[in-house]
Amino acid sequence: QWRKFTDFDEVRQEIEVETDRITGVNKGISSIPINLRIYSPHVLSLTLIDLPGITKVPVGDQPPDIEQQIRDMIMQFISRENCLILAVTPANTDLANSDALKLAKEVDPQGLRTIGVITKLDLMDEGTDAREILENKLLPLRRGYIGVVNRSQKDIDGKKDIKAALLAERKFFLSHPAYRHMADRMGTPYLQKVLNQQLTNHIRDTLPAFRSKLQSQLLSIEHEVEVYKNFRPEDPTRKTKALLQMVQQFSVDFEKRIEGSGDQVDTLELSGGAKINRIFHERFPFELVKMEFNEKELRREISYAIKNIHGIRTGLFTPDMAFEAIVKKQIVKLKGPCLKSVDLVMQELINTVKKCTKKLATYPRLCEETERIVAGYIREREEKTKDQVLLLIDIQVSYINTNHEDFIGFANAQQRSSQVNKSAVGNQVIRKGWLTINNIGIMKGGSKEYWFVLTAESLSWYKDDEEKEKKYMLPLDNLKVRDVEKSFMSSKHIFALFNTEQRNVYKDYRFLELACDSQEEVDSWKASLLRAGVYPDKSSTENDENGQADNFSMDPQLERQVETIRNLVDSYMSIINKCIRDLIPKTIMHLMINNVKEFINAELLAHLYSSEDQNTLMEESAEQAQRRDEMLRMYQALKEALAIIGDISTSTVSTPAPPPVDDSWLQQARRRPTLNNPPTRPLSGRGPAPAIPSPGPQSGAPPVPFRPGPLPPFPSGGEALGGPPQVPSRPTRAPPSVPR
Repeated sequence: QWRKFTDFDEVRQEIEVETDRITGVNKGISSIPINLRIYSPHVLSLTLIDLPGITKVPVGDQPPDIEQQIRDMIMQFISRENCLILAVTPANTDLANSDALKLAKEVDPQGLRTIGVITKLDLMDEGTDAREILENKLLPLRRGYIGVVNRSQKDIDGKKDIKAALLAERKFFLSHPAYRHMADRMGTPYLQKVLNQQLTNHIRDTLPAFRSKLQSQLLSIEHEVEVYKNFRPEDPTRKTKALLQMVQQFSVDFEKRIEGSGDQVDTLELSGGAKINRIFHERFPFELVKMEFNEKELRREISYAIKNIHGIRTGLFTPDMAFEAIVKKQIVKLKGPCLKSVDLVMQELINTVKKCTKKLATYPRLCEETERIVAGYIREREEKTKDQVLLLIDIQVSYINTNHEDFIGFANAQQRSSQVNKSAVGNQVIRKGWLTINNIGIMKGGSKEYWFVLTAESLSWYKDDEEKEKKYMLPLDNLKVRDVEKSFMSSKHIFALFNTEQRNVYKDYRFLELACDSQEEVDSWKASLLRAGVYPDKSSTENDENGQADNFSMDPQLERQVETIRNLVDSYMSIINKCIRDLIPKTIMHLMINNVKEFINAELLAHLYSSEDQNTLMEESAEQAQRRDEMLRMYQALKEALAIIGDISTSTVSTPAPPPVDDSWLQQARRRPTLNNPPTRPLSGRGPAPAIPSPGPQSGAPPVPFRPGPLPPFPSGGEALGGPPQVPSRPTRAPPSVPR
């Protein structure tokens, strides 16, 4: 919980209390940070993360793996690309043993975001100095080193003023003979300036892209927000207007999905009008042909009909009644495919309604009622459409028109029709697509996917859809389609092609098994093959040993009569099929689809008013109310962010990044403790690798990746970014003695 302090002594005490609460009182550690924000016009708008020094030997309550834990904690922060790393090293230690520089090199090998900081310059042995280090000659860094002199523990205990400490630091650098020539590049104020320049560079580099991102987000929600801005809960006419708009929108969406040209085109599967069109012109004709071609069964029925009509007498002529009996039986069989097509269209209409009502989800009750009313009406129209379809079949059965111009009795018309059909088909491409040849053995390469091209005369397959490398071309003569049962282990749906003359279809294979991902795709390929003249296999499943095929005598005269009737039936059924294929889609379109569209346009609103109270229908969902509030808040925040960015000047001059330096010393570095230069001692108040994410959370923009670049001058102070600055946020650890 955030708490405000105005006294830094209270801040120090609060940090110690919080540390003890989390880690205990015996030098325990924790990676949970203590967050502290400092509001002042005299500090930079940066987030400082004060990381602990690496402890080699655990003390107190610290765990045995304390070194690895602290290392992992440090790496967690300095690995971020938007962090500037301050590698802090005391001047009275061997720089080659610096853990801070070693860790910084691991995460920033190019040295683009590492700045060396040398402390305790005033505590070096007499006669020694850090001039070569600060001049970036001894162990060079790309961005060099900055020396600082902090307050001593005595100064801190005596509450020495910060301003006085800065003046003392300035005096030290100006008066020291080894540092006076670079005093303008030393000290805490210069370190602040460098950090501010890095922040300025970062803002300057990322601001144009950030502005573009904000503008695109604003544009993406502007249309939706425009609707929300006009939302007036207290307006008594609001619900009426909303109801009218929703019903009108539903009507437009439904019509667009059926007629096409919708604003939301489905690119994954067929739906709406396209699906219905496929039912009309692929699925329905396929179902008709599937039940029509059963040659052996049909000839058996014709022979029985002829014999039964002759009765005890031996007939001299082919009886007309046999033709009519067989034709009527074949016509009645058409009822199944016709009713099935009505069911398929009805289901697709209901699916379309469900997709259209998704836009009404703002008002759950309205969505539910609309779907219920329209789906109920569709089912009513389904019953009437089925009655009409059965009536059409009954009409065809009622009178067999043997005087039809396309009937085989009119030889010239039949011949002319055959020629027209033959010239119209040619060798046109009927379908292209991917199929898997399923029955090739592993020794011969195994199942593989190919690009298939179906024409009116052949089926070819290629290596890929560029159609450059043809693998095989299979003529369609004497081919038929047979269903193959899906295996338990396979997810593919399979159908097979075979030759009716018992010839091999492909190489030494009697069958060519082709696999698809879905049954719908299998049906679609079968329909395409049907258009090319490759029909489903209808070989009889009866066992000839039962003797059923031998219950009649097939004498030569009866054979001629059966052939005559068979030709007549084939000719007449082609007329009936042509008529049915034309009338059924028209009937469904008139009695179902057009009626449903008219109902939605003219009567849906009245049904909604009569079904339930308007206030109940237009009750808004809690999710929608929350979404509206969030969208309006986001819209306002985006506008404010763009306004703030517009006030920031980016016409600044920048300087290039320093060139790379020779850092091979890091690979050769090893600890070399001496009497004058003891090993690095962990400092409890200053970490070896502090990290500064840039910019801070209150800089007016969210954190973005840090990309150091040319540095323009930029005004220091937290107010430069339009928001109060904040520092620091550090991991909790054992309470330290305040370092120098």
